[in-house]
Amino acid sequence: MQQKKLFGEKENLVSLREASLWASQYLNRKISISNISYLIQYGKIKKYGNHGNPLVKIEELKAYYDSVYEKYKWAAFGEDINWHLSFVQYKESERTKHVHRLHPYKGKFIPQLVEYFLDSHTDEFKKKVYFQKGDIVLDPFCGSGTTLVQANELGIHAIGIDISYFNSLISNVKVMRHNLNLVKEIIDELSLKFEEFRKNKKYIVFEEELLLELTKFNNIYFPSPDYKRKISKGIINEDEYAQKKEKEFLSIYNALLEKYQIKIKQDKSETFMDKWFSEPVRQEIDFLASEINSIKNNDVKNVLFIILSRTARSCRATTHADLATLKEPVFTTYYCKKHGKICKPLFSIKKWWEYYTKDTLKRLKEFDKLRTDTFQICLTGDSRTIEIYEEVKKINPEFAKVLSKQKIKGIFSSPPYVGLIDYHEQHAYAYEIFGFKRMDELEIGPLFKGQDEEAKNSYVNGIAEVLKNCKNYLQDDYDIFLVANDKFNLYPKIAELAGMRIVNEFKRPVLCRVEKNRETPYIETIFHLKEK
Repeated sequence: MQQKKLFGEKENLVSLREASLWASQYLNRKISISNISYLIQYGKIKKYGNHGNPLVKIEELKAYYDSVYEKYKWAAFGEDINWHLSFVQYKESERTKHVHRLHPYKGKFIPQLVEYFLDSHTDEFKKKVYFQKGDIVLDPFCGSGTTLVQANELGIHAIGIDISYFNSLISNVKVMRHNLNLVKEIIDELSLKFEEFRKNKKYIVFEEELLLELTKFNNIYFPSPDYKRKISKGIINEDEYAQKKEKEFLSIYNALLEKYQIKIKQDKSETFMDKWFSEPVRQEIDFLASEINSIKNNDVKNVLFIILSRTARSCRATTHADLATLKEPVFTTYYCKKHGKICKPLFSIKKWWEYYTKDTLKRLKEFDKLRTDTFQICLTGDSRTIEIYEEVKKINPEFAKVLSKQKIKGIFSSPPYVGLIDYHEQHAYAYEIFGFKRMDELEIGPLFKGQDEEAKNSYVNGIAEVLKNCKNYLQDDYDIFLVANDKFNLYPKIAELAGMRIVNEFKRPVLCRVEKNRETPYIETIFHLKEK
């Protein structure tokens, strides 16, 4: 009877649990209570009831989902879309499970996509099992190590290669075993030194008073969720209202700066670190970087490199909405479209340092429970020319013997897209903080080279050279899977130049996106290549 009432009378008010059940049935995928809460929080649907018992209208929920999903004109992409590869049934926490969220990285694929091709299942699209336990898989564009991590979970050996030293560092910290008790011990010691360094800094009391003023101001002029709902209904002109209130609070902010004599901007703006970090934040980062560099245990040092880099990224002087794009440095309070209120720049890294130290240890412990007794490594080098066997032999001679005898079963990788990302520049802060060597000139298809014909031809030749070099280490009957958004139709030429043929194309609808245009239809192709 309750089921009939819930799904038959859409005008009724229902609880968040009931709404999640209805939405899951309506969309034929798992919609959690937290998903519904998100829609309320960001003004997509209205909240009824009270704070202790929030209710929503099914008719409003249906209207929202209908408005979103009618924008997906999937028919234009053909009838052969593999909906198994949408992975919409997975929550965000499952798509970023354990070490996959150890450090942000643009352009990485989700672990479930790797699992689909590496595991032992078959379906109407994947009609054959390509990899078995004990096989070796190669990722010549390793990035942040997703293939390596998932190969480990599945009992498959894996070798990665990346031109970026920092990318290799991320990958290796994820897959290597660590003495986590020692890591925690050193983190605790370092955090105590950090607290001593921060003692009596003027910006601490300044920020405390600023937060109090912000809370009072936002509660009056930007009450949640009513404010966002009024915007969505057109009751408030967001740009005009926000601009007025932003200017109003700025006078309060400037008065506090004057009161506590806080220096916000650094004296120089020559490097990334000079430009994108406030003076107080830069001082804290430099202090911790110096302490970490003095640590003698290299494994612990590498883990702490990742933690401090992740911390620094979250503390850049930009708005919350522009954290991934970085338009212009922001050193004043500002209206934040993401949160629908006045927000402030950061004046200390303490909050994020404390959070990421705990989160990193937790994620490494979670992965330790899933580890298999297999070997994974990411080599730093140019995949077009690197001698894989010799480089592995330097690190693990015993596994090098296995590699020489067994050879690599295949490749699963996501090559860079043409003119989309500068892979060294996305972690510019890490290279500057720790003094790592950059090799931008060896990137294939970077953003700085653009997307003209010369850039496309260079990209085609670069990817083909990678595949030709890697073939030297593959078994005869190899299987190569390359994830690409091939809008320029370059992969047939790449396959030809590499002496390969495309035997299948798996079309993946990309629904779980974090970019601002996440409601735009988007298809990735996973090309299956074999020897010609």
